[in-house]
Amino acid sequence: MSSSATTSRTNGLSTRQVETINRLVDAAVEEIREVELAGLTVRNVAARAGVAPATAYTYFESKEHLVSEVFWRRLQTLDMPDATDARSPAERVAGALRAVADLVADEPEISAAVTTALLAHDAAVKRLRDRIGLNIRQRLTMAMGSDDADVVSALELLYAGALLQAGTGHLSYDELGDRLVAAATLILGGHHVGGSIQSV
Repeated sequence: MSSSATTSRTNGLSTRQVETINRLVDAAVEEIREVELAGLTVRNVAARAGVAPATAYTYFESKEHLVSEVFWRRLQTLDMPDATDARSPAERVAGALRAVADLVADEPEISAAVTTALLAHDAAVKRLRDRIGLNIRQRLTMAMGSDDADVVSALELLYAGALLQAGTGHLSYDELGDRLVAAATLILGGHHVGGSIQSV
């Protein structure tokens, strides 16, 4: 997947600078696929991208920052849920959570790297984590068709907890989407009937 989505750092930058950041993000994905997060370094990513290490560090303070940017860009490629479609709120929320989970579900190295990176204490990672959290909150609110703070908070905890379980190996990334859907359905008071979700 290309890094064509808008970066969190492109405001006020020149076309050349934006292209440099794009190359770094694309190179990071390739590096993760080869060496996973443990072997990833900003210097190696810079070398793959044909960028000086000092330049790479100008844009990304750490490898965790870089990996978090990868996920942020992918998240931005998803359409927001449509609260006017014919599905129930439970189905819309389940679909929204599955879409987010599926962003990296078929790439276990990327999934594991993102989960670990987003837990980093770097200030730059925290800024991206806050943006990602806000984006997911907006998706949940739009999917529900309401802004019930208690329910949204419960769904946010569900998502964060599922990611943590996957990151610690207690839940496989292949199972993540299904588990999110099942738990979201319970929270919203629905149940599966013949493969569909209905309100109770």
